Amino acid sequence: MIANPLTSAPPLASVPSASSDFLSDVIAGLSSEPRTLPCKYFYDERGAALFQKICELPEYYITRTEIDILDRYRAEIASQLGPNIELIGLGTGAGTKTRILIEALEKPAVYIPVDISEKQLRKSTALFRKTFPNLEIQPVCADYLQPVALPSTRHKAKRNVVYFPGSTIGNFEPDEAAMFLGRIANVCCENGGLLIGADLQKDRHILERAYNDAKGVTAQFNLNLLTRANRELGADFDLGRWRHRAIYNSSAGRIEMHLVSEIDQTVHVADYEFRFRSGEQIITEFSYKYTPEGFTALARRAGFEFARMWTDDARLFGVFYFTCSRGR
Repeated sequence: MIANPLTSAPPLASVPSASSDFLSDVIAGLSSEPRTLPCKYFYDERGAALFQKICELPEYYITRTEIDILDRYRAEIASQLGPNIELIGLGTGAGTKTRILIEALEKPAVYIPVDISEKQLRKSTALFRKTFPNLEIQPVCADYLQPVALPSTRHKAKRNVVYFPGSTIGNFEPDEAAMFLGRIANVCCENGGLLIGADLQKDRHILERAYNDAKGVTAQFNLNLLTRANRELGADFDLGRWRHRAIYNSSAGRIEMHLVSEIDQTVHVADYEFRFRSGEQIITEFSYKYTPEGFTALARRAGFEFARMWTDDARLFGVFYFTCSRGR
């Protein structure tokens, strides 16, 4: 987890290569019990392209539902956020949702997108500068799970609002989620706000279909983690000996995504050797699903006060707005 919140500092255009972090995280994860691989490494170039395909699948309701909510309630959301804000977007990707939001805002002062994918960030920044020529845009290429220096800006904003779309908060364990939201609260402080997406609890069949699509795109996305380890770390995962598995754990309220070894096998990563039994699993992602009351309580632990929630007719997904009750 983050050792420090996002902090104000001179501009940070990019971060050093993450290959050494990738190696150390893979070694640590495969050495743990249970074995894990961090889900943040899904998003290399191929992983990002596969995720874009996932978002277009009929089973995967999350992205289109969140976009529909933002589109339907854009005026109400913009009214809650207020005029002349500095919008800090965490992991906003291509920016489809953010564009809807910025179009509705009254005289936004600054937009600071923070994303780990430099290629995606450059592409979306170029598009946004063309679309919003009067908006100051200060992109930061960084892993927002680590300390991030926010750039100084030319325009003075009335307050900061952090935007964290896509239900990414569900990938944190609840205590870690509260810690992360607390660090966001340090950025927002008493005059700021947080606009955040969270997937809501629902029928397990809807959830499991979303993570086990008929075309197998999610399986490709999951297995791409091993492809990336082979390419970047010199690992020797045999992709034909691994399969994707995703189930909903109703007692924990989360989707659990795994890679399952189909045989007894040995895998090498750098100078390390890992032995897997047939049926042994590597956890690649937890995705927690919340009730509105449960998510509001989580945010309150971090120093936020509930302001509004917007949802779809089927209550599949929630877009929450919190104000910060914590002073500097």
